[in-house]
Amino acid sequence: MLKKSVYISSIILLVVSAVSCGKFNKLLKSTDLNAKYEAAQAYYAKGDYYHAQQLYEELIPYYRGTAKAEMISYYDALCYYSMHDYTSASEYFKTFAMTFPRSKYTREAQYLNAYCSYLDSPDYTLDQSNTLTAIKELQLYVNLYPKSDSVALCNKFIDDLRFKLETKEFEVSKLYFKLEDYKAAVTSFKNTIKDFPNTQRKEDCMYYIMEANYCYANNSINSKKNERYRAALDAYEALIEEFPQTKYLKDAENVNKNSLKEINKTKTTKS
Repeated sequence: MLKKSVYISSIILLVVSAVSCGKFNKLLKSTDLNAKYEAAQAYYAKGDYYHAQQLYEELIPYYRGTAKAEMISYYDALCYYSMHDYTSASEYFKTFAMTFPRSKYTREAQYLNAYCSYLDSPDYTLDQSNTLTAIKELQLYVNLYPKSDSVALCNKFIDDLRFKLETKEFEVSKLYFKLEDYKAAVTSFKNTIKDFPNTQRKEDCMYYIMEANYCYANNSINSKKNERYRAALDAYEALIEEFPQTKYLKDAENVNKNSLKEINKTKTTKS
């Protein structure tokens, strides 16, 4: 009996779906623009953003230059946002702000464009082009509306994105170290400190610079060893000066001691 009831319910749902689909397709092909507009608004109001968006998209070219164009374009962008298609939403909000610069929705569109760019930023392991775009859009909003209540939030988003860029650069530097490309590791860690002067990873970077210089010296030809051990010593002194109680103190002192030992060994050999 239960199986029969489920089967009947499924049939009813299929019939209703087919009827609704047929009704929507008929509306989509209709030349009645007012009917399409009212239907799009109704679909949007009940949260059916997929069907609403298709209708708004159909209406845009017909209403271009009219009073309704602004609302249609804005709701079209909102549909993409509500469907979590942040790439499209960002593009449509940006286009809206450029097309309707005096609209009462322009500031909100500018914010949503920036926010969608933020949401569209990928994991730090992936290409960060979208992250750079998001920072640019968020900063633009802050510059355009410095007194907006959203400025503090935008600044937080910018900090989040910069931390993501920093994380990527730091992890790339560590990868060079793991791959034993010590020269590239030294350069990369130095760039991380330069690019992100307020990084909380500065101690880690400085330690790795010292360690990479030491490993680089160990793997060098004899004529290059001395200068590279001296680079390790310089890096040790810089680390201790900046972080006297560094968590890497024991390892750092070993690097310092061994570097001095290797330099002295070279002097003894020359004598």
